[in-house]
Amino acid sequence: MKKAQFRLQENRPLTARVNLLLLSPAEALEEPFRPGQFVNVALPGFFLRRPFSVCDQENGSITLLVERVGSGTELLHTLPVGTELELLTGLGNGFERSVAGNAPLLIGGGTGLSPLFGLAKRLLAEGVTPSVILGFNTKDDVFFEDAFQTIGLSPTITTADGSYGIPGFVTDAMEGPHSFFYACGPEAMLRAVCAKSTASGELAFDVRMGCGFGACMGCTKQTARGPKRVCKDGPVFRKEELEWAD
Repeated sequence: MKKAQFRLQENRPLTARVNLLLLSPAEALEEPFRPGQFVNVALPGFFLRRPFSVCDQENGSITLLVERVGSGTELLHTLPVGTELELLTGLGNGFERSVAGNAPLLIGGGTGLSPLFGLAKRLLAEGVTPSVILGFNTKDDVFFEDAFQTIGLSPTITTADGSYGIPGFVTDAMEGPHSFFYACGPEAMLRAVCAKSTASGELAFDVRMGCGFGACMGCTKQTARGPKRVCKDGPVFRKEELEWAD
């Protein structure tokens, strides 16, 4: 974990509720982010930082996808280019790419697609072409389909109201065989994906956090190895170690 200063280079709406933020560090980062890791952003006037998965990293700059869900993210949506922000970087454990096999499946729900974009780029660079399923509520909520297309992937889109792509949920599009899966999104979606897939997989939890580095225990999940902190022990967990509450 390290504190680092970043400058906002771009703050662009993707949908009515989701903005893309491009941030460049004041000095070179010591090592690249692993897909699945996150940063914790300090906001002026707010006590708690806000955690966001790193979507992409190019030439030292990082991309975050920020959904407006409260006053903190509302502020982030309104920050002008040039704003300086302090981030805690290098947080969490990323996805393990060595277990992907030759036909991995990437499944993202809403802004849960964020860490999967960087993962897709890394897998492609290693000679592995994943399949991608992205789930949204409506056609108006769909974003980043074109971003995946620019790296040579054609994601399958599902919408809960059937207004675009396949009607229903991401599990309705999980028909083909896959060697392994990587998923990030709402917890109900993650649980359904685990139930649907016969393959092993890794899941990145997108949850509220207090400290973001393991001190407060506020983001604890129950696992087969006892309670684990999403921020410190995760946010990526193997399918087999999770114990879902009834």
